[in-house]
Amino acid sequence: MTRGSGNTTKQPGNTTDGRIGTMLKSIIGTAVVLGVAGLGAPAEAIAQDGGTFAVRGATIHTVANGAIEDGTIVLRGGRIIAVGRDVEIPADAEIIDGQGKHVFPGMIDSFSSLGLTEVGAVAVTNDASELGRWNPHLNAHTAIHPASEHIPVARANGITHTMAAPGGGGRFGGGGGSGIQGQATLIHLDGWTVEEMEIEKTAAMVIGWPTLSTGFRAFAGFAAPGGGRSFRRAQERFDEQVAEMDAWFVAADHYRQAVASGSSRVPRDIQLEHLSRVLDRGMKVIVRANGWREIESAIEFAEKWNLDLVIAGGNGAREIAGTLAEKNIPVILGPVQRLPQGDDTAYDDPNTLPGVLHDAGVEIAFATFNSSDSRTLPYEAANSVSWGLPQDAALEAVTLAPARVLGVDDRLGSLEVGKVGNLIVTDGDPLEITTQIEWVFIKGVPSDLDNKHRSLWEKYDSRPARRVTTTTT
Repeated sequence: MTRGSGNTTKQPGNTTDGRIGTMLKSIIGTAVVLGVAGLGAPAEAIAQDGGTFAVRGATIHTVANGAIEDGTIVLRGGRIIAVGRDVEIPADAEIIDGQGKHVFPGMIDSFSSLGLTEVGAVAVTNDASELGRWNPHLNAHTAIHPASEHIPVARANGITHTMAAPGGGGRFGGGGGSGIQGQATLIHLDGWTVEEMEIEKTAAMVIGWPTLSTGFRAFAGFAAPGGGRSFRRAQERFDEQVAEMDAWFVAADHYRQAVASGSSRVPRDIQLEHLSRVLDRGMKVIVRANGWREIESAIEFAEKWNLDLVIAGGNGAREIAGTLAEKNIPVILGPVQRLPQGDDTAYDDPNTLPGVLHDAGVEIAFATFNSSDSRTLPYEAANSVSWGLPQDAALEAVTLAPARVLGVDDRLGSLEVGKVGNLIVTDGDPLEITTQIEWVFIKGVPSDLDNKHRSLWEKYDSRPARRVTTTTT
């Protein structure tokens, strides 16, 4: 069975009947695409039932092995089973006509609060951070809200999976303060429950590194009068907070040794039990740090405790790019479409930073550190291309590079046989804002592209023209 474009026709949206009709057509259309009798069957169940899909005649951008013109990719059981030019398509496959289309790996938002934050100004809809500074035992997995309105919006723009991380309340630069913020979880952006969405329940431990700050704050170059502390006092405070962090790791190491001794007299400590898992590179440790002094301090700390370190944020990483490259420490970069930070920072610093790090040999990945803005991930990468980052590196920084950084490149990030069938079918480069995402496959099956943004656009686009009446006297 051959199918064309995945775009749906516009439906009237100004009346209740129109909205209900749109919903029913969307549900029926999704059922037809999936080729199943039961409506709303979870993607995981469909994949396990052996759904087979093929995109034929498209340009396949594998990322790992270049592009394949007039290629075909076949998905079965949630995995890629074939990709190339001379590919035999199984007889039972649902075929999508890919002529003139492009196939890319699904994009990864490598640090977000998707599923954790809904409305920033409404506290009860925010579950990105917890009380207290020391929460190594808490896991974002337990707080994911699969019905979040932000998830389908991000998915419709080609984001197929994300690392949902605790701390910071969903804003880049917030950081949630210094401390151990908890465990991040890696999820697909489709599923009825978090268990269906799960890729890695525990993807990394997130730590907010102390900030070396004098307390002065400025906006648009204008510093607030008064306040602040001397640099000497700021350094003392910074050292105190790092020592406090070190004390937690000392305690975790002692606890691990006590448990390993087999003594029955060691009381269980949930916090230290989870923290001890990061020692000796047992788990990824993502440290949120921006200033080069903070990053340098985090590197020294990671070497002391033999941590598998990833820097998140990294605004000042250009100052120590050589060290990061030499020590093979990747950096998850935040949005580049922002103001520069610091009185002496160049106006184009956020834009040029990705290219500088790439040229120095640092592994980079892009992230939004956000929920509602996760959909803009491809444009953060695209903006960096204008400022020196090679285009292929920009694409890799939202696909294969984040998979490597998070240790899941054996399953995700590129279009290769055996990997999970997360991909997108487009009419052009997904980093271009004018490109339309026509199909999104997650775990080998098509995902619904309906979302709140689209439904509101359809509603108001079909609004009746205003009638103008004139009177004559």
